[in-house]
Amino acid sequence: MDKKPTISSDLGSQFQLTPQEVLVPVKQKQSRLFIGVPKEDSFQEKRVALNPKSVEVLVNNGHRVVIESQAGIKASYTDHYYSEAGAEIAYDSKQVFEANIILKSAPLTSSEIQLLKFGQIVFSPLHLPTVRSNFISELMQKRVTAIAYEYIKDDSGSFPMVRTLSELAGSASILIASEYLSNTRNGPGILLGGISGMPPARVVILGAGVVGEYATRTALGLGAEVRVFDNNLYKLMRLQNNVNVRVFTSIFHPGTLSHELSKADVAIGAIHSESGRSPVIVTDEMVQNMKHGSVIVDVSIDQGGCFETSKITTHDKPTFTQYGVTHYCVPNIASRVARTASAALSHVLTPILLDAQHYGGFENYLSFKPGIRHGVYVYKGCLTNEHLSHRFSLKYTDLELLMTASI
Repeated sequence: MDKKPTISSDLGSQFQLTPQEVLVPVKQKQSRLFIGVPKEDSFQEKRVALNPKSVEVLVNNGHRVVIESQAGIKASYTDHYYSEAGAEIAYDSKQVFEANIILKSAPLTSSEIQLLKFGQIVFSPLHLPTVRSNFISELMQKRVTAIAYEYIKDDSGSFPMVRTLSELAGSASILIASEYLSNTRNGPGILLGGISGMPPARVVILGAGVVGEYATRTALGLGAEVRVFDNNLYKLMRLQNNVNVRVFTSIFHPGTLSHELSKADVAIGAIHSESGRSPVIVTDEMVQNMKHGSVIVDVSIDQGGCFETSKITTHDKPTFTQYGVTHYCVPNIASRVARTASAALSHVLTPILLDAQHYGGFENYLSFKPGIRHGVYVYKGCLTNEHLSHRFSLKYTDLELLMTASI
């Protein structure tokens, strides 16, 4: 005997057949950005945050861009190029700092901080070794949002600004080391790649990330003998696969590292920290045991350096000698090739700015983009970077809590 359908099953069938409401995402109102690019006057900085091609793209998408006069001249971009691209040329820094978003290729200076306005968003490198407590305090007093290039992430979780500049720095680090091995720089007179019948120079690279990979590529291309160290086995395997050459690789075993450094002609520091200072891998004693005339290029110096003997230097005086070892510790290596580096900065920043337009401005954009939030170290006057908080004994506030409270 057939069972009669229950009331609940009848209702269920009717419910399935009844058209249901569907939530359709509401398109965010597009927001016109007001972007300012000041001229850099410190740190021997020659880069500019936006090149003319990026300015043209931004202007064509409805944004307003103000460039300080001569901002790109050291990267071989004249005011004429920017004017033709649609930028407004400002002859006073104050005009540039009227913008809602400030883009810099060097850290903010004290005089620039004084020009900041409440609620502005500032993109710049942080250069951890140069950061002072009064710098952070001044930014907090201005109630701005400051975003560090070094800590911005993309949707895949990688660091796009670090990656693109790391490729450049990795290649440049080997060329720099080769210079300082030559007699013209008072080096021991060693050709990095050697010649027939003469062995090549030995290069030790600390870190198998992007800097390490491109340093390896360049060193191998010049004929050097390479040793790569990293505690991440996946990175070591990836490097081997990417360079398509079997090179010596090892974890950071103190005995092995010390032995290899004692025979090295060149040591490259390529350790990147995701949020704070780079770890010190090479001790003072290890440097003492290195060969007289050998060269250290500490690319990690912008995050404190991974050699215990490292201390920050400048393009005017890029090296110092300790224990007979030449140390090159310039934090903005990319300024040696300012035009290429400026294009690299632009290629990362421009998609971010264009993307922010579709979220109704940067406030909304930060809410939806955890990778960009990762770069924020001051948010509307609150310090949100835990490492800086511990270093300078300043109050730390979790950014996620601040963002939630502002919704």
